[in-house]
Amino acid sequence: MKLANIENVYFVGIGGIGMSAIARYFKNIGKNVAGYDKTPTQLTQELIAEGIEIHFTDNCDLIAPQYKNQANTLVVYTPAVPKNHSELNYFLDHGFEVKKRAEVLGIITKDTFCFAVAGTHGKTTTSSILGHILYACGADVTAFLGGIAENYQTNLIGNGKTVTVVEADEFDRSFLQLHPNLACVTSMDADHLDIYGDEQHVIDSFNEFANKVDANHLFINQGVPLQAITIGINDDSNFKATNVRIENGWYVFTIVTPTQQINNVKFALPGHHNLTNALIAFAMAYTYGIDSEKIVAALATFKGVRRRFSYQIRSEKFVFIDDYAHHPTEINAVHQAVRELYPGKKVLAVFQPHLYSRTRDFIDGFAESLAKFDHLFLLDIYPARELPIEGVTGQWLLDKVDNTNKKLVAKNELIDAIVKADFDVLVTIGAGDIGEMIHDIKKALDAKKN
Repeated sequence: MKLANIENVYFVGIGGIGMSAIARYFKNIGKNVAGYDKTPTQLTQELIAEGIEIHFTDNCDLIAPQYKNQANTLVVYTPAVPKNHSELNYFLDHGFEVKKRAEVLGIITKDTFCFAVAGTHGKTTTSSILGHILYACGADVTAFLGGIAENYQTNLIGNGKTVTVVEADEFDRSFLQLHPNLACVTSMDADHLDIYGDEQHVIDSFNEFANKVDANHLFINQGVPLQAITIGINDDSNFKATNVRIENGWYVFTIVTPTQQINNVKFALPGHHNLTNALIAFAMAYTYGIDSEKIVAALATFKGVRRRFSYQIRSEKFVFIDDYAHHPTEINAVHQAVRELYPGKKVLAVFQPHLYSRTRDFIDGFAESLAKFDHLFLLDIYPARELPIEGVTGQWLLDKVDNTNKKLVAKNELIDAIVKADFDVLVTIGAGDIGEMIHDIKKALDAKKN
């Protein structure tokens, strides 16, 4: 398939964070872009404002006539769309070029120098840092992100033709569609067991991805079981951070590479997980050939990613942080960062579990990680693409959390419960529609604060 022959691109599930980045890319290069999604969100509103037509009812009559020309229309869909979706089936039944998001990313990036960022956790932040570094240092880059980069207020950085940065997503084995020149694996924890079945199949898939590049073009966090260039903090890694300290809310540290030492590097995102994300991005850009001083300057200007330890309120009275964490390892990382920044403060966590299968598969890990916070408000499970599983409920998870200061809260009662709660630091956590509530929570807390 030649993208040059395509005039129209139609997205089934356009509001997804990965899908919308590709939609913006096609819009930027002059294609006609439209699509369907299940519900309006802040992101779909932004796409509509950028001139992309979107409707929210699964109805083939709502597809504009120009997108029904199979000769010049590409249809992109997400695996999260149900198999009985009438619009998707219309395109399949009428012989259109229909491709998964990952396949399209593979086609776009095939003839570029491709940086691929894989890992169960840390993909979005690492790829956003890397995209920012390359763009700020003048590379001819386009970075496709799984989150909204705060520096750019979009999930698509740049408009370059020769260099790409992509998140190599393990869900549905999507990352095997890519053609990386430099790659990294930030972590290899079990996840998406609804797709893989067991941890060994996850590991096998990551190994297959890692084999797409040779060992001196692959970067891993220390401890990831692959042959590659290692990244770490105060250890014997090939690229490492030493002399790490916090000064005025910033990490300040030394980077030791195989050939040089760079002192007084500054980075604003808290948590050791974010420090290693920054180090991996540094190592990949450095290996590509970007000058180390330019990389360090770019690191100091990186503002973060929306919903990744994202500050909503920082006042004398209290702090409100929002994070996308949806796996026990990620929740532990959020907890570590909060305790490092706010020792001795009373922390209230609000968590919305994402997927029945994930809650079931990691129930003990969730219980253990959530118990570390001083107080817990637990929402019921956000189903996303799944039907309920008998016995898998928010109450089941709550019963397993070893913490006396915990309660199950209905979504429509959450804001009132937060306003009445006693805390120094509030952290909202989860990958479901809790993200759509952040604006209203902030508004209510601003009123309380004032």
